[in-house]
Amino acid sequence: MSGQAAHTGGHQGTRPSTNGSNTGAAVSVPQQRATDGSINVGNSGQVPGGMSQQNLNGIVLEYLSKKGYNRTEAMLRMESANQDVDGRPIHTRVEESGGLKYAKAFDLFKNWVEGNLEIYKPDLRRLLWPVFVYSFLDLVSDFYPREAKNFFDNFGTSFENEHKGDLRAFQAVALPEHLTTNELSRIYHSQRYRVTLSQTAFYNLIQFLESKETEGGAVVIGIIQTRLNVVTADRTGDEQFSLARLLERARHIEDFPAEDEGIPGHNPGSANIDRNAGTTVLTKLKLGQVTLDPEARQDVLADLEEEDKWNPPAAGQPTLVDTFEQRIKREESEEVPGRTEQPPRPPPLARDVAMEVQKVKENRDRFQILGRTGGVGPGVSVTMFTFHNTNDSITCLDFSKDYLLIAAGTDMHYIRVWSIDGSPLPGPPQLDGQESRPSASHRLIGHSGPVYAVSFAPATASSNNQNLTKCKHLLSSSADRSVRLWSLDAWACLVVYRGHDGPVWDVTWAPHGHYFLTGSYDRTARLWSTDRVDYLRLFVGHDRDVDHVCFHPNDTYIFTGSSDKMVRMWLTSNGYPVRMFTGHAGCITALTCSPDGKILASADDSGTIILWDLTAGKLLKRMRGHGKGGIWSLTWSVESTVVVSGGADGTVRVWDVQLANDAGGQGKIIGEGGAGQKIDGTTQVSNVSGAGGKKKTKEVVVTSDQISAFPTKKSPVYKVMFTQQNLVLAGGAYLP
Repeated sequence: MSGQAAHTGGHQGTRPSTNGSNTGAAVSVPQQRATDGSINVGNSGQVPGGMSQQNLNGIVLEYLSKKGYNRTEAMLRMESANQDVDGRPIHTRVEESGGLKYAKAFDLFKNWVEGNLEIYKPDLRRLLWPVFVYSFLDLVSDFYPREAKNFFDNFGTSFENEHKGDLRAFQAVALPEHLTTNELSRIYHSQRYRVTLSQTAFYNLIQFLESKETEGGAVVIGIIQTRLNVVTADRTGDEQFSLARLLERARHIEDFPAEDEGIPGHNPGSANIDRNAGTTVLTKLKLGQVTLDPEARQDVLADLEEEDKWNPPAAGQPTLVDTFEQRIKREESEEVPGRTEQPPRPPPLARDVAMEVQKVKENRDRFQILGRTGGVGPGVSVTMFTFHNTNDSITCLDFSKDYLLIAAGTDMHYIRVWSIDGSPLPGPPQLDGQESRPSASHRLIGHSGPVYAVSFAPATASSNNQNLTKCKHLLSSSADRSVRLWSLDAWACLVVYRGHDGPVWDVTWAPHGHYFLTGSYDRTARLWSTDRVDYLRLFVGHDRDVDHVCFHPNDTYIFTGSSDKMVRMWLTSNGYPVRMFTGHAGCITALTCSPDGKILASADDSGTIILWDLTAGKLLKRMRGHGKGGIWSLTWSVESTVVVSGGADGTVRVWDVQLANDAGGQGKIIGEGGAGQKIDGTTQVSNVSGAGGKKKTKEVVVTSDQISAFPTKKSPVYKVMFTQQNLVLAGGAYLP
């Protein structure tokens, strides 16, 4: 009983009778005070003597009324109105129920979203994940560990398809101090989650939450106001929210985020993550191919003229000089970066001229892939190299650009190099000048940890059996935090590059050599040159590991893919970010830019490939067909019209870049092809098991832009590569 105490003269300790007699006595209730200072009236809510708290309040109110203590009586009546029979408070609002308020509010919100009109449901579902995350983090922050665990177990399972990795990270969060030690929790807790909704859906949401304010709506509104950055879009001004698009999305269950959704959230394509930036102007890109130096161009023309003289073209075939001049005219018509925007290159050598001549030959004589004809996709040939008896020790593969060598990195700290055609490789030179015995393969030993990436230096095939353009160097990166440069003549390590603060996940050469790029566990990418042991440029911005890196064909830009599900584009010369792409539902597992420099392809561990328009900074389309486990390699055809992918599901898949797929990447469900069967997006086949066994058909979502798929026999595909003549090389290890 709070408020002013009532006291009159009389014998203290005399209890008034229940029939109202003996009203002149003071009210005194024997009480026991708990150790924390609160009054303990028994577990049953009754005071000693068997009288309930409700009856006692009635007696006291009657006494106060007779004595004229009006203010005290009013205060006691107000307190008693929200108490049950046993004196416990009755919660009239969900937010007054402590840790249970988030479960009640989220259940109310989720049921309303799932019962909403189909046209608005895809948009409103995008709010469920951030509301779930921030509800869970608030429970942990307010020190409700039991309620937080129950909340996570009851509602987390509905997000496993899209956020499996994040759920795994949140499982370790149970105490307030975990919000600062857990990396993912710290990212969410310190930043707002951006979501874009149509205006109609947003107003519908707010109207519902306000009408259910006491039942949990106020809790959800509080999360939206303090933790989310909700951007509303006019249906008439944004194609994404047009009526036709909403109806199309309503017919398919979308399980991937929008381009501008997430942490930190940004305008599509823009690298500016300031939530107050508004509609930012994208940095203008110069994506044209860099032309040759005038002297090198004259040398190339002279060699091509001589080649045309000794080997005239076939009937109907252009000369090498004409092919080269057409390419030069095309390059000059595009906007190319200036010399100050490019990393400086060493002067061209005779090897560089010979490589350009060979590229022109291969470009003229290639098998052209121009697109679909009569609805039938172009035929693509794939040659698969399978490694046996590896005991799952191979971690990475790469093919040399002269198509003579294949290198494999292993978790046993060494690299092994074979010749593709099986011919013996010459051994390292001996000190006494004698030739060493040729070997079927060579081991490169030097790393002190598993090798995670290998990359051959730029090279070209040679048509006259000269060694001038053959591949001479190999790069490797490892868990020992180092990158090593190997000589393929001496079969020895030339340089060790150190600078990263964790395992180096990826390494790749620049298209014209001399420079290379690395990505690491320390969340950075670094630019190096072969003639310096220290890195030249540091690229910082990702929230988690930089898993994959690649160059733009003109060397002016680089791309980084991370476990934070984002792809970033940077200017090589100064490390300035120029694009940021979000939309993946999983960690980035592969990254490559088209030869024409206009489109970027990225893949994730959920089996989705996304094509990005670099100029507009927007998503072009999603391509789905791979099973889960990761797409580990991507490659482009010479014309930039076809993409080939390989991954953990043991298939090589061919995709049409120019064909728009159905439902924005939703696709249709077909059976996954079994061993030795070629499947496409129009065929449903059952997965074939071993001798006499039966397996259930695995359902895979395949979009209509898949041209064909080539399954292997239990061999995950580590590497795919288009040659300059549009043939595909693929490599993997047989894992029985």
